[in-house]
Amino acid sequence: MQLQEVQTRVDEYIRQFREGYFQPMTLVVRLAEELGELAREINHHYGEKPKKQDEPEGDIALELGDLLFVLTCLANRLEIDMEKAFMAVMEKFETRDKDRWTRIEDPKQL
Repeated sequence: MQLQEVQTRVDEYIRQFREGYFQPMTLVVRLAEELGELAREINHHYGEKPKKQDEPEGDIALELGDLLFVLTCLANRLEIDMEKAFMAVMEKFETRDKDRWTRIEDPKQL
């Protein structure tokens, strides 16, 4: 699925409700909440804080999906084309930051 398709699908979902999109600041707060939930799951899986025995198992992929959904809502609310924004960011990394990291001589080593 292309990013434009993601944005369209989220928009179609949101527009079926009278409330529509939350205000931008509310969406930023929601992003922070979702990031906190992702951080908690990462910490439980890879960090030093194991879950309590009575806590349900979480899903890192689902938390990433929640972040993508809210980020898409924010982009749609602000009328930002995520594909264009992503391409601009990649251009920045591929030019300005192209020599910032040590390259692997053989990409097959990945």
